[in-house]
Amino acid sequence: MIAGILKEPGSDSRVSMLPEQVESLAKLNVQTGVEQSAGIRAFAFDEAYMLKNAVIHPRHAILQTADILLSINPLSADDIQLVRSGTVLLGIFQPLFNPQLMQQWALRNVTVFSIDMAPRTTRAQSMDVLSSQANIAGYKAVLLAASMYPRYFPMFMTAAGSIAPAKVLILGAGVAGLQAVATARRLGAVVEVFDTRPAVKEEVMSLGAKFIEVEGAADATAAGGYAVEQTDDYKQKQQNKIAQSIAKADVVITTAQIPGKPAPLLVTQAMLDGMKPGSIIIDLAASSGGNTALTRNNETVTYKGVTIVGNSNLAAGMPADASKLYGKNILNFLQLIISKEGSLQLNFEDDIVKGCCIAHNGQVLHERVKALL
Repeated sequence: MIAGILKEPGSDSRVSMLPEQVESLAKLNVQTGVEQSAGIRAFAFDEAYMLKNAVIHPRHAILQTADILLSINPLSADDIQLVRSGTVLLGIFQPLFNPQLMQQWALRNVTVFSIDMAPRTTRAQSMDVLSSQANIAGYKAVLLAASMYPRYFPMFMTAAGSIAPAKVLILGAGVAGLQAVATARRLGAVVEVFDTRPAVKEEVMSLGAKFIEVEGAADATAAGGYAVEQTDDYKQKQQNKIAQSIAKADVVITTAQIPGKPAPLLVTQAMLDGMKPGSIIIDLAASSGGNTALTRNNETVTYKGVTIVGNSNLAAGMPADASKLYGKNILNFLQLIISKEGSLQLNFEDDIVKGCCIAHNGQVLHERVKALL
């Protein structure tokens, strides 16, 4: 069996597997082909892959010969035309946002595994690419904000006068939000956190931040760590609380997302009107619509002195570690679908294999994706 590692498109500098992880693939009796310069932006050079017995090929050769194609982003329309029937595609394909694309791929008779659909269970934690990448995104979001903010983050007392610490508001205390809390606190900021799930209050406070409580939140225990839709009454209370905090904030990090649905609007234009000039917002939910009224994906917008950065791919800003963590997630998943002899074995009785499989044998199999079609 041959696994093919593709170069990621555009500005995504990550790669789906590093050279040291290719060595682990060999232990599964899997040969590896790597697209030329696939890892160069993650400081993984072709020579390093070759030292691990990987073969370097042009992109079209990888697409035409690999039995399993490893990527992070979806393949292009031209790419999919070169892929052989029966090939396995493995990556982060966001099928709940791209159901039509999944159907098109199914008609090409390829098997599609979208690793971002792994169930949020203890057993699947080692394959949780959303968490491994969100951790990096939360860290980078604070560093980006600190570099753009026109003042200090920590408190300083100098002969020329005292500098008050920056006030940071974080909306959403998932993996990205909690890492943002920890990073902002390490930089000396005063941090407040809002989340619809009361269960995260203890984690937030253990990191030294203040938790903003709003009564009447819908139960999110069955949502696998994600936010859920809330009642109109709750949303009104929520907006009132956020408005009070955001008027005092210097930096806002927004992370709230709902799987398969537009990101909840947490920061209205009226709230933006009340923010201080020089304030920074980093919106990690930009790709699904954003948490602010003026977020634009992959753009930086300035509104009345407030800078709004829409970036859902901050993990790519740390390509070496992001690739390392992603590759480890992928390796752990591959062990579920590759036998000791190095052949493909798909056990759909396994909840992780079933949960990640979007298409197989010419059909879309995943129930949630089928429902969207």
